[in-house]
Amino acid sequence: MNVYDSQQIISQLTPLGYELSESLDAADLIIVNTCAIREKAEQKAFSFFGRLAVLKRKKPGLIICVGGCVAQQEGRKILERFSYIDLVFGTHALKRLPEHILNISTKRRRISDVEMDNEILEFPSAGSPITNGGATGFVTIMRGCDNYCTYCVVPHVRGPEMSRKPDNIINEIRGLVDTGMQEVTLLGQNVNSYGTKEGLCSFPKLLKLVSEIDGLYRVRFTTSHPKDLSEELIFAFRDLEKLCNHIHLPVQSGSNNILKRMNRKYTRELYLEKIDKLRKISPDMAITSDVIVGFPGETEDDFKATIDLVKEVEFDSLFTFQYSDRIKAPAAKFSDKITDDIKNIRLRELLEIQEYYTKKKHRALIGSNELILVDGFSKKQDVGSGQEEFEGIYWSGRTSTNKVVNFTFGNSFHEDDISIGKIIDVKIEKALLHSLLGKPVKTKPKPFEAQKEETHAA
Repeated sequence: MNVYDSQQIISQLTPLGYELSESLDAADLIIVNTCAIREKAEQKAFSFFGRLAVLKRKKPGLIICVGGCVAQQEGRKILERFSYIDLVFGTHALKRLPEHILNISTKRRRISDVEMDNEILEFPSAGSPITNGGATGFVTIMRGCDNYCTYCVVPHVRGPEMSRKPDNIINEIRGLVDTGMQEVTLLGQNVNSYGTKEGLCSFPKLLKLVSEIDGLYRVRFTTSHPKDLSEELIFAFRDLEKLCNHIHLPVQSGSNNILKRMNRKYTRELYLEKIDKLRKISPDMAITSDVIVGFPGETEDDFKATIDLVKEVEFDSLFTFQYSDRIKAPAAKFSDKITDDIKNIRLRELLEIQEYYTKKKHRALIGSNELILVDGFSKKQDVGSGQEEFEGIYWSGRTSTNKVVNFTFGNSFHEDDISIGKIIDVKIEKALLHSLLGKPVKTKPKPFEAQKEETHAA
């Protein structure tokens, strides 16, 4: 969501004459968009703030702004702690950002704006493309959260759940498609409950509307709350051709005791029942999840229940976290904290087990042909060991199941045949922990429409 918010920030400042700079030293305006979901992210933000003091001393006219969840959480305290920061703006203040920047630049005022309102964030430019020119993009469909999990700060820094109108979402995506975007990821803290409070269409119906947009090749979404995963949404994976064969469904713990303390509002049994329904609809579906270890009161039996669930589900990948207290989250007041040593041990055990299943899933794809959407060049570290077998420039893309595939041209594929946005078949030849390596298997990519027809026929 921060990526999307950053794009909105750019769109707000462009009319003021600002453009992106590749260098902090050359910048006249620095905006730090922060996240408070984990303690580590918050610590990184404060560490970065400290580094900006040197730049301010070199260039007194430099405007430094802090936005996002840390800004919403801390407010004026940031101005008091860092005398060289000019603006703190919260999660509901994005629309007021241009006005604040003008005030700072003309009057040299220091401003804190963390006021929350009850309106969904829509910009005057809603429906206009906000894009980096890539083949993939993000669109927020709702903001805030009403679930109040006891470990989570989101409802306190993003406010109550609010859904955007379907027409605004569709128009924005159409604008992005017109710029060349072919894959969109719909964002929300709990997309499964989209439109419920406002009486709008259901999330599966919104997915259908998005899937009907001409020129759009793939649709993804995140994040889903298990308690609100409906059968209608499960069947959407069968019925909507453009919907990618992947779901991120955070479980957080495999223990009913801990799930109750987390206020997750579902049981281990219900979670496994929904996993079973998803795999009956689509046996090859990729399922990823989040797990928190060391939640207050987590016993060895509770942790074992999580390990057992991970082994039973065999997730494609996991995002794992050690529990950390968050300001305003109820669990921060729980007394039965787990020591860092125990949390470290449990996290290592969980990571080792998940690594086995991730490698297993990746190895199963060796020799298969995977249709990918080319989205750019691969990072050097993603190629891994054994790159001598795959000489040349590495391009990158993702499968429908959200697996990263890095590839080179091969003998029968010319460099001119590859570009961002092309959809190609890649034969998987090597499996790494975080990605796959392969080579294109066709001498020339097929036209976009022909590939869609072939996928539908399959």
